[in-house]
Amino acid sequence: MKTLIIIPTYNEKENLPSLVEAIFSNAPKTDILIVDDNSPDGTGQLADDLHEQDSRIQVLHRAGKLGLGTAYIAGFKYAIEHKYDAAFEMDADFSHDPRYLPDFLSKIEDADLVIGSRYIQGGSTANWSLFRRFISGGGNIFVRFMLGMPIQDCTAGYRCYRREVLENIGLETVQTQGYGFQVEMAYRVLQRGYRIVETPIIFEDRREGKSKMSKKIFFEAFTYVLQTRFGSSHNTQKVSNHQEAPAPASDSVEKVSSVAQK
Repeated sequence: MKTLIIIPTYNEKENLPSLVEAIFSNAPKTDILIVDDNSPDGTGQLADDLHEQDSRIQVLHRAGKLGLGTAYIAGFKYAIEHKYDAAFEMDADFSHDPRYLPDFLSKIEDADLVIGSRYIQGGSTANWSLFRRFISGGGNIFVRFMLGMPIQDCTAGYRCYRREVLENIGLETVQTQGYGFQVEMAYRVLQRGYRIVETPIIFEDRREGKSKMSKKIFFEAFTYVLQTRFGSSHNTQKVSNHQEAPAPASDSVEKVSSVAQK
C-alpha cells in the first residue's frame, strides 16, 4: 500500500530529524510530506535539507501560519494527486509515537479510517494533569453525546485515511482547525457510512518546543459541535446531501482493544 505521512510543522526544528528517523525505522516503505508554515526557527530549511538526503521526504512550504486543518487538507490533496492509497496525520512533536505505524498500516487494510485512541482499552495519556484529563475526556463525552458519534476518541489527531475517503467527504468545504477539525472529519466519514477502527495508543507530551493549543481552538470545536447538532452547519449538510445509503453509525466503528505495546 502506497502510504504518505503528513506532518504539519511550525517551529519544530528540534524534533524533526529524530522524528523522521523514527518513522523510517518503523515504516521504511512510507513517504513523508512536511507541510511547513514558514517557521521562523528554520524548520522549513531543515526540511529541504532532509529532502535532499532522502527522496522519500517531500516538503510543502506555505506563506504563513495558516492552521492545522488547512495544512492537513493541503497534504490530503497532495496524497490524492499523487495516487497514494492511504494518508496519515501525525504531529511533529512525538506525541504520536511512530512505533504504532505498523499497527496502523495493518488495520487500514480492512478499514477506511484508523484512529489512534487514548480512550479504549490499552490506550492512555502519559504525564497529563488531572485538569487536562478532565478537559479532554469531558470534551469527548460532549461530542459523542451531542453528535451521536460512536467513537471513543473523537478529537484524536493520530489517524490514517484511505484515499477514497478523502476523495469523497468534501475537503473543499471543511473550515475547522485543531480539535474541531478532527471532530468534523470523523463526523463526515461516519455520515458517508465508511468503516472506522480505533486502535490504542499512549499519547505523550511533546519532547521539545512549546504547545500550540489555545482557547480559540477549544471554542471553535465547541461551536462546531453545537452548530452541527442544531442544524446550522453548512459543511456537514453538504456532505449528507451527497450520501446515498450510509451504514448506521453504530455499525461503522470497531474498537481494537488489544493492549498497546510499550
